[in-house]
Amino acid sequence: MGQGAGGTPRKRTGGSWYLSVTLLLCGFWKAHSQTDDGKSVYFWETGPWGRCMGSDCGPGGSQSRAVWCAHVDGWTTLHTNCDQGQRPSNQRNCFRVCDWHKDLYDWKLGAWNECVPVSARTFGAPRQFTCSGGEEGIQTREVGCMLKTDGSPAEDAICEYFEPKPRLEQACLIPCPQDCVVSEYSPWTSCSKTCGTGLRNRVRSVLVPPLFGGAGCPNLTEFQSCKPGPCVGPEGLYSLRVGPWSPCALPPTRTARQAKRRKGKGQGLRERGGVKDPETRELIQKKRTRNRLNRQESPFWDIQVGHQTREVTCIHRNGSTVGRNLCIPRELPLTIQSCVLPKDCQVTEWTDWSSCSKTCVDPESLRGNRTRRRQVIQFPVGEGIECPLLEETESCEPQGGTVPPCASYTWRTTEWSDCRVDLLLSQQDRRRSNMTGLCGGGLQTREVYCVQANAELLKYLNNLKEKDKAGQTQRQQKPSVPPLLSITFQITASRPVENKLCTGPVPNRSQRCQIPCPIDCEVSPWGAWGPCVFENCDDQTGKKGFKLRKRQITNEPTGGPGSCPHLVEAMPCDEPSCYKWQLVSLDQCVPDDGKQCGPGAQLPQVQCINSNGEPVDRSLCSSSAALEPVRCELPCARDCVLSDWTPWSTCSQTCSSKTVEGKQMRTRSILAYNAGEGGSLCPNSSALQEVRNCNEHACIVYHWQTGPWGPCTEDPSTASLNTSAGIRPTGDGQGLCSMGVQTRKVMCVRVNVGQVPPKKCPEGPRPSTMRPCQLPCKKDCIVTPFSDWTECLASCDAGGDAVKRKQSRRRLVIQKPSNGGQECPVVLEEERDCEVPKVCPGFRWKTHKWRKCQLVPWFLRKDTPGAQETCGPGLQTRAVSCRQLDGTQADISECLKSAKAMPTITQRCQLPCQDDCQLTNWSKFSSCTADCVGVRTRKRALIGRSKKKDKCKNTQMYPLSETQYCPCDKYNAQPVGKWSDCILPEGGRAESTAGMKVQGDVKECGQGYRYQAMVCYDQDNRLVETSRCNSHGYIEEACIIPCPSDCKLSEWSNWSRCSKSCGSGVKVRSKWLREKPYNGGRPCPKLDHINQAQVYEVVPCQSDCNQYVWVAEPWSVWKVSNVDLKENCGEGVQTRKVRCMLNTVDGPSEAVEDYLCDPEEMPLGARESRLPCPEDCVLNDWGPWSRCSVPCTRNNSRVRTAYTLRYPGVGRQCPEKSDKESCSLNLNCFNYFYNITDWSTCQLSPNAVCGSGIKTRMLDCVRSDGKSVDIKFCEELRLEKNWLMNVSCTVECPVNCQLSAWSTWSECSQTCGLDGKMRRQRSVVQASQGDGRPCPSQMEQWKPCPVRPCYRWQYSPWSECRVESVVCGHGTRYRNLSCFVSDGSSDGESSMVDEELCGSLELAVNGDKTIILKEACTLPCPGECYLMEWSDWSSCVNICVKGAGVDFVSVQVRSRAVLAQEPENLQLCPDQAWESQPCTGGECYEYKWLSSSRPNSSRPVVWCQRSDGLNVTGGCPAMNPPVDNSSCDPPCLMPKSFCSEAGICMCEEGFTEVLSPAGQLDQCAPIPILEIPTAGDKKGDVKTSRAINPTLPTTIQPGRTGRTWYLQPYGPDGKLKMWVYGVAAGAFVLLIFIVSMIYLACKKPKRPQRQRQQNNRLKPLTLAYDGDTDM
Repeated sequence: MGQGAGGTPRKRTGGSWYLSVTLLLCGFWKAHSQTDDGKSVYFWETGPWGRCMGSDCGPGGSQSRAVWCAHVDGWTTLHTNCDQGQRPSNQRNCFRVCDWHKDLYDWKLGAWNECVPVSARTFGAPRQFTCSGGEEGIQTREVGCMLKTDGSPAEDAICEYFEPKPRLEQACLIPCPQDCVVSEYSPWTSCSKTCGTGLRNRVRSVLVPPLFGGAGCPNLTEFQSCKPGPCVGPEGLYSLRVGPWSPCALPPTRTARQAKRRKGKGQGLRERGGVKDPETRELIQKKRTRNRLNRQESPFWDIQVGHQTREVTCIHRNGSTVGRNLCIPRELPLTIQSCVLPKDCQVTEWTDWSSCSKTCVDPESLRGNRTRRRQVIQFPVGEGIECPLLEETESCEPQGGTVPPCASYTWRTTEWSDCRVDLLLSQQDRRRSNMTGLCGGGLQTREVYCVQANAELLKYLNNLKEKDKAGQTQRQQKPSVPPLLSITFQITASRPVENKLCTGPVPNRSQRCQIPCPIDCEVSPWGAWGPCVFENCDDQTGKKGFKLRKRQITNEPTGGPGSCPHLVEAMPCDEPSCYKWQLVSLDQCVPDDGKQCGPGAQLPQVQCINSNGEPVDRSLCSSSAALEPVRCELPCARDCVLSDWTPWSTCSQTCSSKTVEGKQMRTRSILAYNAGEGGSLCPNSSALQEVRNCNEHACIVYHWQTGPWGPCTEDPSTASLNTSAGIRPTGDGQGLCSMGVQTRKVMCVRVNVGQVPPKKCPEGPRPSTMRPCQLPCKKDCIVTPFSDWTECLASCDAGGDAVKRKQSRRRLVIQKPSNGGQECPVVLEEERDCEVPKVCPGFRWKTHKWRKCQLVPWFLRKDTPGAQETCGPGLQTRAVSCRQLDGTQADISECLKSAKAMPTITQRCQLPCQDDCQLTNWSKFSSCTADCVGVRTRKRALIGRSKKKDKCKNTQMYPLSETQYCPCDKYNAQPVGKWSDCILPEGGRAESTAGMKVQGDVKECGQGYRYQAMVCYDQDNRLVETSRCNSHGYIEEACIIPCPSDCKLSEWSNWSRCSKSCGSGVKVRSKWLREKPYNGGRPCPKLDHINQAQVYEVVPCQSDCNQYVWVAEPWSVWKVSNVDLKENCGEGVQTRKVRCMLNTVDGPSEAVEDYLCDPEEMPLGARESRLPCPEDCVLNDWGPWSRCSVPCTRNNSRVRTAYTLRYPGVGRQCPEKSDKESCSLNLNCFNYFYNITDWSTCQLSPNAVCGSGIKTRMLDCVRSDGKSVDIKFCEELRLEKNWLMNVSCTVECPVNCQLSAWSTWSECSQTCGLDGKMRRQRSVVQASQGDGRPCPSQMEQWKPCPVRPCYRWQYSPWSECRVESVVCGHGTRYRNLSCFVSDGSSDGESSMVDEELCGSLELAVNGDKTIILKEACTLPCPGECYLMEWSDWSSCVNICVKGAGVDFVSVQVRSRAVLAQEPENLQLCPDQAWESQPCTGGECYEYKWLSSSRPNSSRPVVWCQRSDGLNVTGGCPAMNPPVDNSSCDPPCLMPKSFCSEAGICMCEEGFTEVLSPAGQLDQCAPIPILEIPTAGDKKGDVKTSRAINPTLPTTIQPGRTGRTWYLQPYGPDGKLKMWVYGVAAGAFVLLIFIVSMIYLACKKPKRPQRQRQQNNRLKPLTLAYDGDTDM
């Protein structure tokens, strides 16, 4: 029991630990307390840490957490149940983060680790998948919080306070394994033997190396045995093999005898040298100097001629060395030869770094460079190591405290030119021919140039520096101003420099401007003639007076009122007076003597007025006679009653002449007839009208006429004052220097006559003849100093002669003269010839004479068979020196830098032996009389004893003449390429006056030429210079650049009449579209949206409501209808004429059409009334109605009154003398308000095209019934009007697009070939604005370059490896360097031409200056198995994910395959090799399986093809796993084949696959027994091949089981075979054993999945089987 009890807790303990581990994974710390008293079921549990608290920032904070005791089942219990000794702490120190910690701490991001597949991170076995493109992976990195200052780690919580923790992992892509991809096989080589058993080879090369764990490369070589036929004699078993040359070595030192002989020889020379003749001595000296140059005594070359040897051995076919006597006796090759002792290049130590090319401080500009050099002490000789880099450059910044600042450059501009409007005119504008008076918006231009901004400061600093250098410590005379300030005032303009030195935006070269349009003076119509007044009321002597009439200026002109016409006209008159009485009204007629009726008088009510009609004090009229009472008559009851006289009409003339008199008239009418008896009679009709003369003064009108103001000239009276005041111009030169005067002519003019004496005109309104004005300052022309002369680049022609060039300098006018200032200099550009350099810059190598041919010393070669002491092959050397182009000596380093490749300094030579035939060199070919006609020859001759030797006379062996046909140079020219753009001739493009090209205005259109390149070929279809075809390189053809035509509109129509006759209306004018724009002309303005062919302009207009008035004549005599013949009274009708008349200042003047007057205002033409009878009361006509008070209300009323003209008889009453009616709105009472019109379109001056204009609107007075009335109605009410009536506006100027001049033609895009193009550009200086002409689309032009042949140096293919007169061994292969010509196109063929044509080119092939024309090689001996030469580098291949834009790597590869000749030597073959290198610009390929049916076969051919069409092996994806044999594509129909799980046809056990050239299964061949023969064994013809890493044969091949049973207990139908039953019956005892065996035999084994690319696995066995049976 006790044990059981003791065991239970142990179980629980294990369980609690398991639980604690589980909980620990969830983030809780659980401490279990183990005690012996049974409390082990309890443990401590903790909560998360709380927030860090504390008063201070940093590590002084504290944080707490909850700690409690828990039972294993999860419930909480008392603390005492848990072990107190293991209780976790509930408080700890922490770091309290504050905001300012953000600057101290930051996340430290580690580098991303390697990409790990996602499958590798998941639990369980990795699932299998097909990789396409790349496998998804994850890469991680370390992220931690750190202290910025020292990078020390900190708690993550600090950084997390400010910023979330950056991610620790990210997705990535792992490239799929890239299997090795190889090309197709080459054709089979010929058999390695002519008889017996040999080998044929075929090879392939590696296209893509295996990458990222892809399958390795298969065999690159396939062998096949061959038997050309049985050998008749014994096979050649031995070959003579030549070894490599030994290193060059000096022969042993000369013997004492040779030294002695040389010494004696030198003494003899010295003895002979003592010649006294100076000329002879000079000749000898020159010869010695020449010889010294020819000898290698230059310190740069230490050429020593040594010797080298090689071995010649006899080799057996199996590779073993045998005695030389076994080789066929033949002439042995040379075993010793002269050589140049190799010397490595030796250079001096580096010089110190040169000073920095940048000598100033400017962090913005590019860094400078400094260089260091080293000299060559010893040039490389022979095979010595080439010289290293002789010059090294690095970037630098100048050091030191006294470094001046760099020159800085800035843009400057000249002053703006005058504002010009003509640049904005369209083609159709009539004003183009007459530019005067144009105003409004215009364009002004200026030039932009670059200057050195701090030139003066640098000059000053430089001067200070020079003074310091000179040691001038004593201070010179103290300048009047501080030196740095003084320079700023000395300079008037900065010197221009090249524009390319200035960076930053170029200031505008043009801008819009405004020429203020002159405002014309507008005056009102003439007022009425005033009264006759004295000229001067203060001086009233004399009787001469004037009547004046005046007009006012309604629109103030620009130049002041002086340019207005005269405003006062005067007419002489008699009896002038300054003040007179004016009749205001007449009182009622009062009869004389207090009678009731009869004659009486009317007292006048008068006021005193002055000449202007203004009331003045009555005392001023005291001198004038008072107006007398007017006689009148008050009719008695029976008298005739007449109305009052009407006012006098307007005078018919303003003045009188001999033929014309002014008349005025007044009338009255009969209001009541007299009674039959006793009453006064009515007068006859003639007495009802009165006429009098008026304006009787003569028609003589005078006025003052003024001439224009003269120029502002200096006022002599103030000249001295100005000088003493010392007035200075303002800083901008535009200031006003002093006051001057302007004068004008003033004369008195009689209208229609001309000038008259001044006394005829009144003095009062006489204009002044002089006014003060301000004289503008003189402005002198300011030009910049001349720029520096442009650089003279020394250049030479092909002959080395200097070409004469010119240099120029310029200056710019930055301020034009005005107001009589100093004129500008005439010369703004200067040109001069450059100094021609005495020697053209350039260096060349000069070669000296070859030295004597040096043989290997005789004592070294005397044992060589056939050697002779004084003849044989040797080596000769020569000196090379550096010269300037004129031939003077130069340092050798100059030629190394700038000359072509150094000529060779050694060459092989042959000293002829006695038996050798010696001939002279070939002569030059004879000249041809004409091309293509005849032949030319060259000759040589035998020398010395050779003439007598018979073998030398054999002209077959030693021809003495050569003949060849004369070169036949026939050339044909033909055009090539496209036509160029149409280009205007250079000279025909004129500058516009504004100094810039304005599209269409200057020569930017018209006839030009387009060009097509000509190409010249010779008779061999090789490209030659075009001059050979007598062509200048082009054919040209006239073309037209169409000129732009602007939109054409008609002229403005006349303004329509104002739409209203009273008040504000509108008037309209329009333009019609005549022609649309084309070829980029100015677009049309916005047309009317209704009528697309019209442009409208609408402005408000004002019609005077009183312009036309109704005029009513007096009423006619009564026509009484109900006539009382005795009384002549009763009901009757009166009529009168009413006419519409034009109203003038002097009153209505002429009748006009009635429709011009307001019909509502028309007075009545007839009236019915009662004619009073005798003794009736007679009243005059009603007076006007009184005005209704505004606003109109029903309570208001208006009245009219009449007064009595004849009182009634006894018993009769007068009618009411007043009439009253209530005021009704819009009937007899009206409210008035202002109405404002819409704004007009922007109105410009007639001479303006655009720019500032004015928009106007008008005020209308409108009656409450909507009718416009005279403005005075609103003005009388003093209504508020605070509207702006005019506002300025702008019409956008139609600025045509302005272009820069065409740039100069660029260099040709290609130095040679057919496709070269020259281009030139222009840029938009000013974009079009408004309706200006848009910019053309063509901003670039091109034309073809003259075709030049592309010459280049090109290697010929390497020759076969040559080993002189021997079968095999170490030899040399050669290639030539030839000059080729092509047309420069990528697919153009090259043709070889004479080397002279490449003479001007640098000796380099594809940029490689190291020319290698021979190299060592090995010619394999018969039977050797060897590596081929490296294949060419494959094209660059990009390993990528097609379509996803993911590139992993670009690579190219080359390989070496194995070639075998002897079946016996196969085991001695070296391993095949490949090497890869990274490249750029690789192509991204895809691979796919292709198949096609094979003729005469049911089996289709399947192969892998790359997306560029190349058939390859490898690279295609594994085929889908087949279900049965038919699922292989193509199906496996070959005998002994089956379809593997990888979908590939394979052979059964005991058979090997024979593959087709496409890499597919061709047949299953039985595996032969492999015997590796020994060197002497001739038994078998074994074909094998070795790859780089041949796989070892294994018992279990991938894709098939370890063992296959050949005895199958089941038949093809799945039933047991008969022999199984026999075994069972015969051996029943063994039944269980047999059944188990049957079970094992019947169980289908699982085939493991076949490895990738099974058909490419490396096999140690035959890859192709030719059916031989003797294996």
